[in-house]
Amino acid sequence: MTDLPAAIDRVLPSVRADLEDLIRIPSVSADPARAADVQRSAEATAALFEAEGFAVKIVRAGEGAPAVIAKKPAPEGKPTVLLYAHHDVQPTGNVEEWTSEPFVPTERGDRLYARGAADDKAGIAAHLAAVRAFGNDLPVGVTVFVEGEEEIGSPTLLRLLDEYADELTADAIVIADSGNWAIGQPALTVSLRGLVDCYVEVRTLNHAVHSGLFGGAVPDALTALCRLLSTLHDDKGDVAVDGLHASRAAELDYPEDRFRAESSVLDQVKLIGSGSLVDRLWTRPAIAVLAIDAPRVADASNTLVPVARAKVSLRVAPGDDANKAMQALRNHLEQNAPWGAQVTVTDGDIGQPCSINARGAAYDAARSAFASAWGVEPVDTGMGGSIPFIAEFQQTFPKAAVLVTGVEDPDTRAHGIDEGLHLEEFAKVCLAEATLLQNLGS
Repeated sequence: MTDLPAAIDRVLPSVRADLEDLIRIPSVSADPARAADVQRSAEATAALFEAEGFAVKIVRAGEGAPAVIAKKPAPEGKPTVLLYAHHDVQPTGNVEEWTSEPFVPTERGDRLYARGAADDKAGIAAHLAAVRAFGNDLPVGVTVFVEGEEEIGSPTLLRLLDEYADELTADAIVIADSGNWAIGQPALTVSLRGLVDCYVEVRTLNHAVHSGLFGGAVPDALTALCRLLSTLHDDKGDVAVDGLHASRAAELDYPEDRFRAESSVLDQVKLIGSGSLVDRLWTRPAIAVLAIDAPRVADASNTLVPVARAKVSLRVAPGDDANKAMQALRNHLEQNAPWGAQVTVTDGDIGQPCSINARGAAYDAARSAFASAWGVEPVDTGMGGSIPFIAEFQQTFPKAAVLVTGVEDPDTRAHGIDEGLHLEEFAKVCLAEATLLQNLGS
């Protein structure tokens, strides 16, 4: 049996170097101008696993982004494990707000900072570390599947899963795209909210008119939009849309002072909603107004705005159906139009929520691996964010145990400015994944 702590220590320097090389490729799938970089990222990922003796190919469905499939067959009588990650990353946002260049990996303190340092190129690196630790003596069959369009909602993933189902079939699927409960406290993610969003347009006039001549009798569209959006929550801040499902989360204490620090909410700002924090974050719906189209303050004149538009996001609780939730949101927006304003709702993205019954041999193997790597027992957590493709994996491979793990922690700042990977936690993630493979093969 391989001495895994020693093996991980041995391979970490090379894995860290490979991770930094991947980070330097700006594989932003949302930017058509970066399509060549997304392709280059797929090729770099493929080369890493080809060097480890995997049979590798780059695939795509139609006009979708490139994905990597790398395979090593199972020893006789042993299971096959599918290791998932994605090589595309989010846009950087305002580069000037970053402390260091977004695509230049920079170590400060206990973290490595860069876009994709954690989400999710560290997931690729964790898989690489786990297989590299065993060399040519993998205890199980391993299929590595690295997607290239997760950050834009995985639009062609289901087609890929269907087309390559035979190659991707596995006894257990490890999704390295989540996070842990805290630094030093590992977790299995057992539920995730779904996501729907929409664009709501409010119109009150055929064209702009003088606010002095018509104000006081004619409603402007921006005020009407604000009133409509305010109906989405009650006075406590709970979602006020009828027909949405909610449930209870696990009994896990999330102290308010810790949450306030991790969320960066201002001292004087009250938290919204009712019930426990983990209920509000994991198993209840949440609605946010993401953006509003209206005249800029710098360009504003004394006119009544004829039309205004907003993007509204709804996180769908586990146990609900995203399509039903979208209809409930649409009904609410259309039925609460103030002053008879014309309201048009256009559907946006949609992704199903997910619940995992994390019981059985594979989950026992994972919990044992986490406890061995961290020295403490893992906890089961939910995630308020959405990874819609997990439901697609469950749909395509219903017999496989799906284990949702990851490299992130509450201060990773994935998708945000100064995204960072906690390096000591990353080492434990690598050890835990290698130990999981060993446990599944024993």
